[in-house]
Amino acid sequence: MERTEHPSVPSGSLLNRLYHRLLSASVKRRGERAILVIAIATYLVHLLLILLSARGLIRVESDLLGNPIAAIYTPFSFILVYEVYLLIFFLPKSISYYIGKQYEIITLIVIRRIFKDIANLELSPDWFRSAYDLQFTFDAATSLALFLLIHLYYRQVAHRGPSVPLNGEGSEARRRFIALKRGIAVLLVPMLVGLALYSFADWASAMQSEGGRGMDAFRDINSVFFDEFFTVLIGVDVLLLLASFFHSDEFHQIMRNSGFVISTILIKVSFSVEGPVNNALILGAVVFGLLILMVHNRFERAMEEGHPG
Repeated sequence: MERTEHPSVPSGSLLNRLYHRLLSASVKRRGERAILVIAIATYLVHLLLILLSARGLIRVESDLLGNPIAAIYTPFSFILVYEVYLLIFFLPKSISYYIGKQYEIITLIVIRRIFKDIANLELSPDWFRSAYDLQFTFDAATSLALFLLIHLYYRQVAHRGPSVPLNGEGSEARRRFIALKRGIAVLLVPMLVGLALYSFADWASAMQSEGGRGMDAFRDINSVFFDEFFTVLIGVDVLLLLASFFHSDEFHQIMRNSGFVISTILIKVSFSVEGPVNNALILGAVVFGLLILMVHNRFERAMEEGHPG
């Protein structure tokens, strides 16, 4: 299994208190229940709005109100919020699981986009001539491929071997590194809450504006918050890469962490493009991360057997 890390942080320290208030297992369980209730409630509200729009009782021009299937977009948005929390939750425990959560998030974004765009499908013999139909096809194929890639990725995570106890040479550096990851995770919670509120407010303001900005804001709804979110993650990944040098200077560890940074950057870049290039960048990011981890694991096993070459 993946090496789980249990930092030796004084129980009365401010960091430890904040960590358990924001990222403990009990908080995670309460968050799961809260997100489930909110997701169900907002799904029903979205369905009601679609019904009112169909009856002409309200007038809102939106693809999200044109088809009952599009109502799934709303609960998926809250599931994504919970996935963001899980990403922060796993950050102090395992870098590999933390990166895996990034892949899960981008996969759910692709699936959520399918539910948004499904109202624009043109069921005709000229399927491959319609931009909406082609994008739906690309997204469906991409989500399936991502599901398989993430499965393979977690298999590689599970094959890394037993956990290593925090004692002996280098243990103090590992404790400091893990404490740093806890500190980053604690800081990320309020930072991302603030970023989410700002992104939503900015998007809502753009939607109210007339002309191109309002149309662009609706078209870019899938990247609301997540474009900036992955920018933050790039900074976090680079910081972890630099801090890891104090924990280990082994080549394969440096390559793995550097590869994860590149993978995150590819995901971030995917938000700036549309169409097949977007899908290709997302798939490329996950494939790159998977291959980096596979080579890292083979390198590590070879070192343990005494012949890294």
